[in-house]
Amino acid sequence: MSQLILYMAMSLDGFITGPHDDADNPAGIGGMRLMDWLGGGGEGGAADGPQAFRPSDPGSRIVFDEAMATGAVVTGKRTGDFAGYWGGDHHDGVPIFVPTHQAPPENPYERVHYVTDGIESCVAQAKAAAGDRDVMLHGAYTAQECLKAGVLDVVEIQLRPVLLGQGRLLFEGLPPEHVELDLVRVLQAPRTLHLRYEVRR
Repeated sequence: MSQLILYMAMSLDGFITGPHDDADNPAGIGGMRLMDWLGGGGEGGAADGPQAFRPSDPGSRIVFDEAMATGAVVTGKRTGDFAGYWGGDHHDGVPIFVPTHQAPPENPYERVHYVTDGIESCVAQAKAAAGDRDVMLHGAYTAQECLKAGVLDVVEIQLRPVLLGQGRLLFEGLPPEHVELDLVRVLQAPRTLHLRYEVRR
């Protein structure tokens, strides 16, 4: 069965960007260090597309390859806007679903679908499009909304050994009710701890 999986690099103090993140600097000030677990594993550099970022470490490659095997992407609008919707192709031509209150008047990307009838519908459409493959989730706010709605299945954290002190927190907007997680995998890599949690229903 398809699962919705959040992949997120995070500092030890819970930040996923540095301060002042915007379209010109999506990772914020100092935030790109969170992405250092990615590497130049592609054979042909930029021509390889996402594969150019495949890490060299075996543990990190497991996580990266799983992410690239997903059959659809759900992204928050803010994240999608900052990333330019990856030029309409996040990886391997999979469809991209964006939960939003109002779709933009123009959409230049055939694979980008704006969903205006709620987060549950957005996730359901993404899972249907992915078939038997999993769905990748991007965006802190959208992850929080998925948790609140009970539609997030897995949280995959790339924990980095840095205290950013400020920036955008991954779990800032959650309600006071507890969300129970089960730690199901730990992979050790150089300066990165890959933690995989399943959301307990």
